[in-house]
Amino acid sequence: MRDAYHEELDSISDSLVEMARLVGSAIGRATTAMLDSDLKLAENVIEADQRVDELQHDLEARAIALLARQQPVATDLRIVVTSLRMSADLERSGDLAQHVAKLARLRYPDRAVPSDLHATILEMGQLAQRLMAKAAEVIITKDVDLALQLEQDDDEMDLLHRTLFQHLMDDRWKHGIETAVDVTLLGRYYERFADHAVSVAKRVVYLVTGEHADELQTDVQPEIQAVTEAESA
Repeated sequence: MRDAYHEELDSISDSLVEMARLVGSAIGRATTAMLDSDLKLAENVIEADQRVDELQHDLEARAIALLARQQPVATDLRIVVTSLRMSADLERSGDLAQHVAKLARLRYPDRAVPSDLHATILEMGQLAQRLMAKAAEVIITKDVDLALQLEQDDDEMDLLHRTLFQHLMDDRWKHGIETAVDVTLLGRYYERFADHAVSVAKRVVYLVTGEHADELQTDVQPEIQAVTEAESA
């Protein structure tokens, strides 16, 4: 019975990894559809989001069944509860990738992104995909140090997001209001996608340590500073 129980816990983790990989792929393909005005690819991303929703629903059902049958405590309880929260983050990430694809479909055969912003949007899409790939690795390895790195990596997305707004606020903006709205939405989609990847990593930190990532970083920072000062002395 205990072996079966732990196999079920492992299967929940496997589902989270699959969800993370699916939504990471989705944001990459949605970005390509956006920049290349590829209607077929956009439709594919939109339809594929159903698989992410199905995985979340199945994971929720299995997690609730485990709670009811096994009444887990301590670490096992954290695994189940945290997995439910991570699945919600990942499902929302899939929705955001779908939003990018829907915008590509809406503007087809035109492109929603002006040529002078292609490089920035491409970089945001690639970064979003890398962040989610790292989140998937964190789920697999339960590596707390790697999980804590994601928040620092997310700073790059915030910088790219600000770059978009600098273009939008520039007096030389010549692409009109509709395009400005599209670019604003896109920036928000990528920024939120990255936030969900960071949230997944933070939940793994809590799963492993029983402490929230922000509290852990506060505890660790003085130690890092002390080591740095000692090495400099």
